[in-house]
Amino acid sequence: MVINLFIFFRVNLWLNYCKWITMEIKTVTMDIPEGANIIIGHTHFIKTAEDLYEVMVNSVPGINFGIAFCEASGPCLVRAEGNDTSLKETAIQNAGNIAAGHTFVILMKDAFPVNVLNAIKACPEVCSVFCATANPVQVIVAETEQGRGVMGVIDGCSPRGVEDEKDIRNRKQFLRKIGYKL
Repeated sequence: MVINLFIFFRVNLWLNYCKWITMEIKTVTMDIPEGANIIIGHTHFIKTAEDLYEVMVNSVPGINFGIAFCEASGPCLVRAEGNDTSLKETAIQNAGNIAAGHTFVILMKDAFPVNVLNAIKACPEVCSVFCATANPVQVIVAETEQGRGVMGVIDGCSPRGVEDEKDIRNRKQFLRKIGYKL
């Protein structure tokens, strides 16, 4: 498992006519285990990990998952919950690599993000969701003297064209194969 951190560019800002603020923009590649999906979001309170645990177990019977949440104040720890040790450990590693306050990472198997996403967004602490996918993900992180913040994500690859009739048939067959259409 390799996590790549790349410095993309550095920005110097002159603020208050007397102080330079330096900001570095980095990409952090997420580790997504085979057969898993990842959900990355922003939240605001220490009880996030426990509340998201409840969201997951109450949404899909038999779901396996790991959750990690980066505190933004106090001890600034990565808090973690989950019912799958491997997914929990990988979520902790991903959250630690992002290292942005109030960011959460959920890795899940035996369900799809569509099964839990509305419940996650309805969780009172959750401010936003950056992505919910099984695709390769890179998180764009800004770092200043104060800390780090998520600017956005790169979810999967860029489009290579527009679907034709064969692609439409394949898409519709796939949705029926996995039980999302009759």
